[in-house]
Amino acid sequence: MAERRSELGRREFLRVAGAGALAASTSILPGGAAALAAQGPSPHELPPLPYAPDALEPYYSQQTVELHHGKHHAAYVKGLNEAEAKIAEMAQSGDFGQAKATCKALAFHGSGHVLHSVFWTNMRPGGGGDPQGPLAYALSLEFRSVDAAKSLFVAATNAVEGSGWGVLAYVPETNRLVILQAEKHENLTQWGAIPLLVCDVWEHAYYLQYQNKRADWVAAFMEHLVNWDDVAARFEAARRR
Repeated sequence: MAERRSELGRREFLRVAGAGALAASTSILPGGAAALAAQGPSPHELPPLPYAPDALEPYYSQQTVELHHGKHHAAYVKGLNEAEAKIAEMAQSGDFGQAKATCKALAFHGSGHVLHSVFWTNMRPGGGGDPQGPLAYALSLEFRSVDAAKSLFVAATNAVEGSGWGVLAYVPETNRLVILQAEKHENLTQWGAIPLLVCDVWEHAYYLQYQNKRADWVAAFMEHLVNWDDVAARFEAARRR
């Protein structure tokens, strides 16, 4: 069941990430764009957790998981659907006066939904340790060693200014792994970067359990929660795209 839920999470991420490509491909097909426009895109949904809410105890409390997933992530899904509905309304009416605010909301809520969808499957009970296989080789090639890559990820995540994320991503354009910071959800990224491993350091992600000790949360995430199998699967999928 856990594997099935994890796969659902990955499918939702790929659906979000591939929505633009789908729209572009249908636009060149006879009648495809008209049919798609008439039907409208299906709304985004909150992906289920790939484990029970208490499965990550004691390193990630059930109360935090339920609040984080059921309230905060759900709010990003709602905001994304509302932004897309507003864009459809503007396209229908021809009034684009709210384009700036709507596109900003689309970036914020859409990025929040994508990153959270990755975040949940990036963790598992009994996680941590080190990656193996091609992912470990690629990390060593890019950052000199797996330990150096992990240390950089931790340092970057702890140093995020304000609210945001630490992100390990793959960039198809350059065939490189990169470690980035994301402020809020959408700032400081690289175009085309595909998130493989993300750690949420918004205060809502850890404050109930770790208070203001962000470094303690990040250490627990890396040492006890990271699902390297999921990260490796995302890496392989990203390289095949």
